[in-house]
Amino acid sequence: MARMKFLVDAERCIECNGCVTACKNENEVPWGVNRRRVVTINDGVVGAEKSISVACMHCSDAPCMAVCPVDCFYRTDDGVVLHDKDLCIGCGYCFYACPFGAPQFPQAGAFGLRGKMDKCTFCAGGPEADRSDAEFAKYGRNRLAEGKLPACAEMCSTKALLGGDGDVIADIYRERVVRRGKGSEVWGWGTAYGPGKPGAQPPAQPQKGGRS
Repeated sequence: MARMKFLVDAERCIECNGCVTACKNENEVPWGVNRRRVVTINDGVVGAEKSISVACMHCSDAPCMAVCPVDCFYRTDDGVVLHDKDLCIGCGYCFYACPFGAPQFPQAGAFGLRGKMDKCTFCAGGPEADRSDAEFAKYGRNRLAEGKLPACAEMCSTKALLGGDGDVIADIYRERVVRRGKGSEVWGWGTAYGPGKPGAQPPAQPQKGGRS
């Protein structure tokens, strides 16, 4: 059984927000709710600017599921983390627990008064019958039931945002890394901190049986 995952290639993202628009259009997301957003770091700094598309990452060990007091979250056989809006009480615990800021609320104000939580569904709908009007009204389109991938990933013009079977997209990204020639440094200290900056080199490790 495939485990559905997202992967964002920061080397390809051009901050066009096509994924954001595709998500809103496909799922008719309520005003004020952003299931997906594009985050840019080092904005305007030549050679250092990077953008990534952020949404629910459908974690294998999802913290939102762990903290929800009414257990409104569940995981499908494909590994997609969904929730039941009929059970949600709008407490906001999931919002505080999620490192990606995925849970969204349709109204402002104190938690409990903001309405039912909304988030990315990986275009997999919800607990209602697949492709039903009730499912679309609460969760948006169920593209997985139609044999399609999430709209955001399909609309990405540079294929920076990949969505689908985790093993398949990992192979795609691995091939890109090899082609770029970065090798193991793609996730190394230099990538994280930048060459020549404090922390660019990992801390020295003491040698066993001798001086550090």
